[in-house]
Amino acid sequence: MNAIATFCACCWGVALGGFAWCCLQVAREITYVTLADGRRQERSIPFVLRLLLPLAGNVFPLVSHPSFARTREQADRRLVAAGFDGVLDGREFLALRFLVPITFGTLWFCLLYGLTQAFPSLEENLFWFTLLGVLFFALYPSLWLKQALGTRHRAIQRALPFVLDLLTLSVEAGMDFMSALQRNCESRRLDPLNEELIRMIREIQLGTTRRTALGNMSRRVDLADLRSVTYALIQADELGVSIGAILRIQADQMRQRRFDRAERLANEAPVKLLLPLMLFIFPCVFIILLGPILQQSLGRFF
Repeated sequence: MNAIATFCACCWGVALGGFAWCCLQVAREITYVTLADGRRQERSIPFVLRLLLPLAGNVFPLVSHPSFARTREQADRRLVAAGFDGVLDGREFLALRFLVPITFGTLWFCLLYGLTQAFPSLEENLFWFTLLGVLFFALYPSLWLKQALGTRHRAIQRALPFVLDLLTLSVEAGMDFMSALQRNCESRRLDPLNEELIRMIREIQLGTTRRTALGNMSRRVDLADLRSVTYALIQADELGVSIGAILRIQADQMRQRRFDRAERLANEAPVKLLLPLMLFIFPCVFIILLGPILQQSLGRFF
């Protein structure tokens, strides 16, 4: 009997050691995306998703059902807009949305069940704690993608007015639009906006018309500020309007939008600070005012 228990313990030890080694290898992996000019740029994917990504193929028959077609298309568009084109596709992301709550929800339940054995008072709330954990893991992939997309969009919004100013100066100095765009991409550091401009330039070099390349970039990024700029450039190309004048107008509009956005965030700050003030300042005032009185009262008994 002792030999069987020892053998089982050794098997569990080997299994846990293998799992730990697998987790270590996944944590050390670095995910890259290949840009249009051949350079490789790092893309950070959460450890949880990287760990379960090799298992996503087991869920492909389920997520490939026609009823999930619209969800897959939406996930594809959001992943491309977030810069993960070629790293994750909609089918893999949808499979991870199933795998994460199933896998880590089970581990969460096992952990809670073990805690209830040590603390029996937690057993009556086991169901609700388990439900909250499974709900969090179910929402985690979508929350991560939303955060990654928002971060990329904010980076593009910050860089867009400066890029438009540089393009305006270059075009008004006598350079054509494509030469000014290439010079701007070569002189600036690699950021999300620069990545999209490089991809647009490469599409034009491969034979795509400028209007089509601008429209592709607008649909790919899916950002209102960039969409207005690309539509203005497309109209200028169709009507023969001076691109320098259009760029100057768009640069002024981008700066005004950035000012309005900063003003709106400043106006929202007092409302957002109201809850922390209610949670922390009133208890602090209560402690400061009643602290000496409580100390004197307790000093009479001790």
